[in-house]
Amino acid sequence: MSTSTDASASTADRYRSFAEVEARGMSATYEAWAAGVATDASTLALIDELPPPKRQPNLVFSAARLLGAPSGAYPAFAEWLAEHWGAVREVALTHATQTNEAARCALHLPVLGSIEGPIALIEVGASAGLCLYPDRYSYRYAGHPQLDPVDGPSAVVLDCELRGDVPTPVPAGMPEVVWRAGIDLHPLDVRSAADVDWLDALVWPEHDDRRARLRAAAEIAARTPPLLVSGDLNEHLAALAASAPSDATLVVFHTAVLMYLDEAGRDAFVEQVSELPGHWLSVEGRSVVRGIRVRDDVPNESSDLVLAVDGVQRAWAHPHGRAVTWAANP
Repeated sequence: MSTSTDASASTADRYRSFAEVEARGMSATYEAWAAGVATDASTLALIDELPPPKRQPNLVFSAARLLGAPSGAYPAFAEWLAEHWGAVREVALTHATQTNEAARCALHLPVLGSIEGPIALIEVGASAGLCLYPDRYSYRYAGHPQLDPVDGPSAVVLDCELRGDVPTPVPAGMPEVVWRAGIDLHPLDVRSAADVDWLDALVWPEHDDRRARLRAAAEIAARTPPLLVSGDLNEHLAALAASAPSDATLVVFHTAVLMYLDEAGRDAFVEQVSELPGHWLSVEGRSVVRGIRVRDDVPNESSDLVLAVDGVQRAWAHPHGRAVTWAANP
């Protein structure tokens, strides 16, 4: 997977944007930290020691939190970061942002439930593969009975708000997933305490519910660990898809992954996935995937992602799976 960075955007600009667009309303701690970094020449000088792709706020903040940074006001964080920069720098250089939010399955399930099974799943940018187990979690959609796996309620229960006037196609039963696999540059192992600790550090400070869910989902995945292929998604997708069971419907999906590819990489992926049999489920930022007509006629939040099926937007989705706003058929 090749990464893209905006060479014209300074580190200060990146942190200011993160504070105002991504963190606002999602994490008071990260909003304060990012806004502080944006105007702090000393901290900016430290972060600029990293290669541009490694300067992203999520990575730097998560590396610091993995090593024990205090979740308080910015001055205390800046002081701690200056004292521990060598260790934080090493973690940032050797790790990547690999948020693995199982709650995103609540965004995927209405699509998967409408596809005739059995289903073979491939996730690109899979991290530890927690989103490859949509049939192993329980779901609570507002106005609908709780939906449980076929063997009973799960230790992981996903709550999702249904917004807007168009009914979300919540399925009456679980999709039949018979095969699951993923691709990631650096797959994480749900059986590794160090890998799960890194996933924990990637969860934003105030999101204790996500942290508890992560641990429970990792235990579920560890019982039958997923097949994860290490490498570039464009180099491995075709071969992995060819290895899926021929009598199952292939679904290739990803959430907030293509933003890390450059434009040529995104275009190559879209061309490749469009030629595969089965379906393509994407949940990405509104300007990430060219060719998808964005439904601004449907109410949405600035941080919402575009949920599309086979290149057609079907909904607006909260980045962490907390809410979905379905769109009327185009």
